[in-house]
Amino acid sequence: QVQLVESGGGLVQAGGSLRLSCAASGRAFTINDMGWYRQAPGKQRELVATMTSGGRTKYGDSVKGRFTISRDNAENTVYLQMNSLKPEDTAVYYCSLTYKVGRVEYNGWGQGTQVTVYS
Repeated sequence: QVQLVESGGGLVQAGGSLRLSCAASGRAFTINDMGWYRQAPGKQRELVATMTSGGRTKYGDSVKGRFTISRDNAENTVYLQMNSLKPEDTAVYYCSLTYKVGRVEYNGWGQGTQVTVYS
């Protein structure tokens, strides 16, 4: 099994920035897609951003132009740079990945990190 450890969440004023990171660790695994989802209180989990191993990205409409996803394949780490934060960005942010151990494919989730934006 691959473990994901998230960091970088916190409390920030509207208009500010945060940078989230998520590092994957384990034995003999290959990562394909990595990304970020978020879940606000009382709401369902929604897409924030994803990136394939080939570098293709997808962003949720509400974060386009403000958030940027990146990944360091050598370190098995995915980042989310969040700029121009708004109170409606307040949520628990979860990193996700698809990976293989041998021929078996898995989906993994981080523990979640709280992002709170105040006005």
